Amino acid sequence: MLEDLLARWITHQRWFAGKGRPLDELRIESSTTLGAVQDAQLHHLVLSVRQADARDRYQVLLGIRADLPDRLRHVLIGTAQDGTHVYDAAHDSALTHLLLEGMAEAQDHGPIRFRHVRGAEIDTTQRSLVLGAEQSNTSLVYGDAYICKLFRRLIPGVNPELEVVTALAERGAPHIARPYGWIETDLDGHPTTLAFTQEFLSTSSDGWDLALASVRDFYGQLDDIRCDDAGGDFAAESERLGAATAEVHRQLAAAFPTDVVEPHEVKRMVEGFRRRLARAIAEVPELAEHAEIVEHAFHQVEELTGEVKVQRVHGDYHLGQVMRTPAGWFVLDFEGEPGQPLDERRALASPLRDVAGMLRSFDYAAGHLLADRPDGASLLPKAAEWATRNRSAFLEGYSDGGVEDSALLRALEYDKAVYEVVYEARNRPSWLPIPLSAFR
Repeated sequence: MLEDLLARWITHQRWFAGKGRPLDELRIESSTTLGAVQDAQLHHLVLSVRQADARDRYQVLLGIRADLPDRLRHVLIGTAQDGTHVYDAAHDSALTHLLLEGMAEAQDHGPIRFRHVRGAEIDTTQRSLVLGAEQSNTSLVYGDAYICKLFRRLIPGVNPELEVVTALAERGAPHIARPYGWIETDLDGHPTTLAFTQEFLSTSSDGWDLALASVRDFYGQLDDIRCDDAGGDFAAESERLGAATAEVHRQLAAAFPTDVVEPHEVKRMVEGFRRRLARAIAEVPELAEHAEIVEHAFHQVEELTGEVKVQRVHGDYHLGQVMRTPAGWFVLDFEGEPGQPLDERRALASPLRDVAGMLRSFDYAAGHLLADRPDGASLLPKAAEWATRNRSAFLEGYSDGGVEDSALLRALEYDKAVYEVVYEARNRPSWLPIPLSAFR
């Protein structure tokens, strides 16, 4: 009965990765009682979901109450045979304080282990509120002190975000939010991260929002006003962000092993770029007219004769992954692309992969406001001016005047833009001109 309720409910959750495909089977793989508060019970479920030949695991914090308050009606899963209400307890602040208590006290509840960073003190009186913006995870903000990310789709192994942030914190890295604790279990014989708690940057501003505010200001200026003379110029912040990014890369290189890629391995990487380009052209024919430019950039990388340095990187770097605080820029979300296997997210790569991602993000900030504007075409020169100014400022901050392996950076940026073309064609056709502009 409970499995039937969960099967009907889970397909409507924004973090469920199998939307649009029939759900063939859902079973409860494990159920662990985490505690109770008055008449409310908190249970941890690991669900196994099968869709055709694919099987995924998800975690659910299941609340059980005889009487469900109105404030929790929107997260009701259903009514059990005994008449009790079962619901998504991530939204129940009366129960989620048990997560803080578990981490503060390093509790074990059967297979579920709560842990805290050495020396960390956690205030268990903070009450939680669910952030509404996330797609693949669920984040609980406790007062203005902590943010706890629940990894909804479970992949066996230690999540890269926990691994990276704790390692950087031990080195005193300045551009990360302080880690406090985590929750884990074992899946397929591997310790697996269920949740990770960090400092909540309560006085911060999202990098994407700040960039968009600057873009709007510039678009509202008279046509003859240059970007550097406009109110809300973002270039100084872009340069600071570049410097912060370089420092994070230096800390990552010190905290984790590094390596070099030989020229013949670089050629294999470029062949992967070419295969993605060919698939993209087959799906989005408009890309074909730019293939010669992209191929030229790829060929320049193949002619590199030196080794390419590789290390741990962020892996999904853009303006939405950084926050500006009074103390400077902070980098968040080191888990990489959630849909990729853990081995790929941990793989060493050129740090220029992150740089390319941020450069593409500046282009998106400049261009996305034009997608649905009737005067969008007339603003294209301004979009190009804003993007060019801020991309240059970011690179100035990152490299103090010059980027080594500029050919590799260009190829990585084109490869990212090829991915974006396919994504936008599938999901947001009105945004397709943004990545296509990268090739002009």
